[in-house]
Amino acid sequence: MNRQPHTLIIGASVAGLASAAALQRRGIDYAIIEKQDLVATPWRTHYERLHLHTSKRFSNLPYQKFGRSVPRYPSRQQVIDYLEDYRQTFHIDPVFHTEAISAQRRDRHWITATNNGSFHSNCLIMATGVYDRPRPIDFKGIRTFPGRVLHSSEYKTGKIFSGQKVLVVGFGNSACEIAIDLYEQGAAPVLSVRSPVNVVPRDVLGIPVLQLSYLLSALPPHAADILSAPLMRWLVGDITRLGLHPRSYGPLESIRRDGLPPVLDIGTIRHIREGHIGVRPGIDHIEGQTLHFKDGRCETFDAIIACIGYYPGHAGIVHVDKNRFIDARLPPGKQKFFGADGLYFCGFWISPTGQIRAIASDAQKIAAHIAGGAA
Repeated sequence: MNRQPHTLIIGASVAGLASAAALQRRGIDYAIIEKQDLVATPWRTHYERLHLHTSKRFSNLPYQKFGRSVPRYPSRQQVIDYLEDYRQTFHIDPVFHTEAISAQRRDRHWITATNNGSFHSNCLIMATGVYDRPRPIDFKGIRTFPGRVLHSSEYKTGKIFSGQKVLVVGFGNSACEIAIDLYEQGAAPVLSVRSPVNVVPRDVLGIPVLQLSYLLSALPPHAADILSAPLMRWLVGDITRLGLHPRSYGPLESIRRDGLPPVLDIGTIRHIREGHIGVRPGIDHIEGQTLHFKDGRCETFDAIIACIGYYPGHAGIVHVDKNRFIDARLPPGKQKFFGADGLYFCGFWISPTGQIRAIASDAQKIAAHIAGGAA
């Protein structure tokens, strides 16, 4: 095992695999570690109905496209198959069952301690992603609820909820697709929406909306939102009639300000209009099987699925100034500390033109920067 690679990559999912292939192409010696026993573990553990919400055309990693037989929006299993094939094609050989405990800069090297020994490297690429540890479920009175309570990371299928009334907390892309899955599997889902939202159609007149975002990316986010707003209103309609509250600024500005992507509507809005999926405000408190909402309403539910997000994967591993983590939320070209001290973050900023597309691009920029330094 090479314990002194030029570059160490932490994480062997999308960002880690892309970084490994990009480093290979540049002829840079590297090692990649993964705490699980397979690549792309997040995709393997997601719920069964999951599909890629971005077009495969804008979602391939460097140097290898999805196969022609794969549909525009690949399924969870098709993404897993693609990533596994990618690993084999580029002969990427992660050191599995190896979890990074801490990484510190010493004498112009990174010393990364793991449960499987330590690694000394000139450069370090954090490819753990922004979605790692599930946030705890801590609604007032939750311990009195007698039904099943799951974080979205534990949800697999709506089959076990058939015939039950289920509250889905949140209104992100996962929450909306889980609500659809519950309805399709015979449950009665209700979405608890705590905050204002941005909703855009996944496709605009048959064209993936991210292609439109790409065309608008040259404009400032606020200007791009103003330009596209009439079309979005025409396609999505008035969501206030559905019990939803639109954000005071558009989806691209929301990404810039808050790091929050919009909901790419794959049918949730239609199901809400048709009464298949209910909408309620945030939870005030819980008393047994009865949930009390912020608007004073109370209802009984059989189960709760909390789509409340994750803590980032770098938390507690890399010992650097907190400004480095804030900086990592920006594209490489806008980061003040890009590559400083040989530290790189791949997959940590939310792109308006698709997360995997951004990861593919960033991995190549990181490899080029490292190659320049190594030369």
